[in-house]
Amino acid sequence: MNPADWLLLCRSVRFGETDAAGVMHFAELLRWCHEAYEESLARFGLPAQAIFPTPGHVPEVALPIVHCHADYLRPLVCGDPLEIQLEPLRLDPGCFEVRYHLRRGGAPVAEALTRHLAIRASSRQRCPLPDSIQRWLEASCLQGGVRPL
Repeated sequence: MNPADWLLLCRSVRFGETDAAGVMHFAELLRWCHEAYEESLARFGLPAQAIFPTPGHVPEVALPIVHCHADYLRPLVCGDPLEIQLEPLRLDPGCFEVRYHLRRGGAPVAEALTRHLAIRASSRQRCPLPDSIQRWLEASCLQGGVRPL
């Protein structure tokens, strides 16, 4: 499996994602990042119900975001094509972050980061990352995006 198939995602800016000035509304950036993270997992072969709570199913391990930030480098407007490159990085056995590099026509337009912590859903206590996320991180390591344990 080619990591470019699940670590590089493309979309366009939609009218409803812009503000009254006609540029991307600031809150959209982190939503796009989370959608890219979900899509990356799905393309890698990890269905949403294996990672995220769905009706009738709560995974044993939750992966809440405990930190995020975003830097806006250039404005985006309706119709702009957007590439989102994911760079997962394991921080320790129970924590990872994903750096997002957003580009329009190859030029950087934004950067963001989400940090995820593995916790047992029942006790809310820290625990190791699920095997499925470990596989996703290790596979991305082949592209230099993960610091091996």
